[in-house]
Amino acid sequence: MEVEYRTIKEIKGPLLIVEKTRDVAYGEVVKIRGPDGEERLGQVLEARENMAVVQVFEGTSGLDIRDTTVKFLGDTLKIGVSLEMLGRVFNGTGKPIDGGPEIVPEEMRDINGYPINPAAREYPREFIQTGISTIDGMNTLVRGQKIPIFSGSGLPHNEIAAQIARQAKVRGEGEKFAVVFVAMGITAEEANFFRREFERTGALERTVLFINLANDPAIERIVIPRMGLTVAEYLAFDKGMHVLVILTDMTNYCEALREISAAREEVPGRRGYPGYMYTDLATIYERAGRIRGNKGSITQIPILTMPDDDMTHPIPDLTGYITEGQIVLSRELHRRGIYPPINPLPSLSRLMKEGIGKGHTREDHAGVANQLYAAYAEGLRLRDLVAVVGEEALTEIDRILLKFADEFEAKFITQGPDEDRSIEDTLSIAWNLFAMIPRSYLKKLDREHIDKYLPDMD
Repeated sequence: MEVEYRTIKEIKGPLLIVEKTRDVAYGEVVKIRGPDGEERLGQVLEARENMAVVQVFEGTSGLDIRDTTVKFLGDTLKIGVSLEMLGRVFNGTGKPIDGGPEIVPEEMRDINGYPINPAAREYPREFIQTGISTIDGMNTLVRGQKIPIFSGSGLPHNEIAAQIARQAKVRGEGEKFAVVFVAMGITAEEANFFRREFERTGALERTVLFINLANDPAIERIVIPRMGLTVAEYLAFDKGMHVLVILTDMTNYCEALREISAAREEVPGRRGYPGYMYTDLATIYERAGRIRGNKGSITQIPILTMPDDDMTHPIPDLTGYITEGQIVLSRELHRRGIYPPINPLPSLSRLMKEGIGKGHTREDHAGVANQLYAAYAEGLRLRDLVAVVGEEALTEIDRILLKFADEFEAKFITQGPDEDRSIEDTLSIAWNLFAMIPRSYLKKLDREHIDKYLPDMD
């Protein structure tokens, strides 16, 4: 029997503290009726004997202690899942906001999901083509991987996220691919950009879009990535699809965690973030992967803006521990008008070696990536040296490598926001760049690959 409580002791930020409760469970869904008769949804954040802390999704504005009632529904927060969700746009509570009809769900699923049994996990191996050379060529993404994009304020991470969502594909005949795009704490302008981009290119047809705006309750930011991942798990493991989940911006998610933690008066951890932030992030990131015997997969690209471009900040720092590498955007490249401003040197895909080579991309891929790293890193070192001693002090090979760094940025890193390069295009650009360098310097490449792919410059 559902009991209506009128025993609210305190309202703090997005939280209600309810006394004299009985048989209340953590994560339970709550209905809150305000003085105006309007109902709101909430969730139990903490359950003790005779007391419960409830987070209110629509915010606590207009609620008071005397005339607000609380009803515990005895169930966890669920979202209805269906193939009808593809091509649709939802808000932070899972309601359609695109003017279309309500979704008729095939089933209701707990948004908290279940961890994948480690013994049932399949190792990520298959190549995912994003169409962006710096990712495909040097930081290759594979099915089931989780790899974040580390960005900064004012950098074009939204444009890159939209481009990846539009272009990403699993190569092969009849492979079903879908994108679940979750935007947290973004502006109305950014939300319109994503919707416009997906509609313009037709990518919306294979995309499920969840949007939480900056002026929406912060508490919804805690729930919305879990809703998106629940839909992704349904598409991947029930419908056999390869699903790419893009989460932007995880910094806004962590700020919401900090806000709720402060309202609960918890002892803060690093820089005021809760001490359990690592565990909380892991409950999101670890929902990526593949299951042995199941054709579907979930690949995750969380995007976060680093405060003050600081990679040691708790959010990128903890994210790096959980995920399998990172793609780092460069403010220096962005200032020089290079798009996408991905810096390949601090970027890393730890699972890249498993998803490239013969049978995945091409047999020369590993050597090409290593040679690009080596030549570009040396070119950047020489660029710094020239600033001190001048170009006259350089040897002939030094001048070639200095020019290589410029050409690498202009031809390999730089590409248009609608330019979708195949892996063959990417490798071809790399070999054309290697033609600038004497063969004796190409030590990271196999001789047979040099003979086969290096263009004849005569």
